[in-house]
Amino acid sequence: MTTPAATAQLAGRREWTAFSVLLLPLLLVSMDVSVLYFAVPAITDQLDPSSTQQLWIFDSYAFALSGLLITMGSLGDRIGRRKLLLIGATAFGLASIGAGCATSAEMLIAARVLLGIGGATLMPATLALVRNLFQDDRQRGRAIAIWSGAMTGGIALGSVLSGVLLNHFYWGSVFLINVPAMLLLLLLVPVLVPEFKDPAPGRFDLLSVPLSIAAVLPVVYGLKEIAAEGFEPLHAACLAVGLAFGYAFVRRQRSREDAMVSRALFRGRGFGAGIGLNTIAAFAMMGSAYFTTQYLQSVLGMGTLEAALWSLAPSVVIGAAAPVSAALAQKVDRAHVIAGGFVLAAAGFVLISLVDTDSLWLILTGAGVLASGIVTVLSLISDMALASAPAEKAGSAASLLETGTEFGGALGMAVLGSLGTSVYRSDLAGAEPAVRETLGGAVATAHHLGGPAGEQVLALAREAFVHGMQYAAWGGTALLLAAALLASALLRGTEAPAPPAAEPATGTGDRPREATYN
Repeated sequence: MTTPAATAQLAGRREWTAFSVLLLPLLLVSMDVSVLYFAVPAITDQLDPSSTQQLWIFDSYAFALSGLLITMGSLGDRIGRRKLLLIGATAFGLASIGAGCATSAEMLIAARVLLGIGGATLMPATLALVRNLFQDDRQRGRAIAIWSGAMTGGIALGSVLSGVLLNHFYWGSVFLINVPAMLLLLLLVPVLVPEFKDPAPGRFDLLSVPLSIAAVLPVVYGLKEIAAEGFEPLHAACLAVGLAFGYAFVRRQRSREDAMVSRALFRGRGFGAGIGLNTIAAFAMMGSAYFTTQYLQSVLGMGTLEAALWSLAPSVVIGAAAPVSAALAQKVDRAHVIAGGFVLAAAGFVLISLVDTDSLWLILTGAGVLASGIVTVLSLISDMALASAPAEKAGSAASLLETGTEFGGALGMAVLGSLGTSVYRSDLAGAEPAVRETLGGAVATAHHLGGPAGEQVLALAREAFVHGMQYAAWGGTALLLAAALLASALLRGTEAPAPPAAEPATGTGDRPREATYN
């Protein structure tokens, strides 16, 4: 069981230093989601990718990452989370060299796939190690709050860093910057981070690996395509195939003693509900980002670097949200704090619904309020879910949380994006196809027309986009308020979670016999 805060062994300087080291791969993996935003023109000029190849240069990383999270979380529990972290860091560093030195689009896509595989090892390994390093409830909550803030901040920082690097170096620098960081990680982790693993993991279920990949990838792909292209039969088929494999995967996990996803995880009160609420939080975060990034660039007319710099404006408030919520959750039922986070995020959507075509500070304020609420939810749910899981299954628990985040993000862009797009197209029903299809197409058409005609097209398109964003914000508000009610009902009384009784095999609770620095 999780040791009560009053008697738990407190983490000291060594554990906090180890935690600081673990933030490094987390930042790099989250930054790699957005680091290509500025590099595309240079990559296009040097490697001459086709339109399909350009899409895969972006998406191959996310697909490999999301498809392998469950597998890598389970693998880390078996072979050791520190060992998996070191393997992943090596792969991530080598793949970064391959990407930075790519001489063809095919080579860059392959390197991005390897980066995704490395990222899939790093994400659950770092979060699981945080669970093991901190026995005390207060310290663990504080650490996971910082972890959540770093993950959120890394995505925003990636686009800014890539812009700065590309002002001084060639496009490969956005990948090569990972290499010294990974070398530092490989040097420090064996010294500072102890090893943790399941002492009795059972056989590794190889068949579950392709089943989990076949369940995740078609769904994520289908959702991303719906967000980009709209709902089509092929996209529906992808969702159906993924759901069918998902059903087969779940049935296999329920019927095997050596399942990749242990049933013991879901015996902890609040774990399953926490994953669902975590998915809703990611839905709101990525669904809102789908609109705010386009608003800054295509409605307000900012360049990509300028938009990225402005998007950092709310970071101070967002960075404070997780630590404040962690402290508050020590005094009141965390269910109320999580529900309050959802309500705060809903208030952010309300502010976004009030935006017009010239509302820079209102969109930034709304995005900051929304993100603060979501970071509150993500940090507390991550802490609750990990604390309720057996320590030896922390890698699997972390991977399920991360997979839920990937699903939620893709679903948010697809659902809210489709809602906004339908309103946009309805408002521009009489316009030419290029204008009616997307705001980006309308901007290109307006620049081509020039003069008063171009200005009129651009004004109408911007108004239609904002109108669609308002409808999406109202939909997001309703969903988040419903999530707040669910959190209050399902998570009440989980402020001191106790994991299932599978831990005696480890010898010492959260500090198993297998935790070593050598």
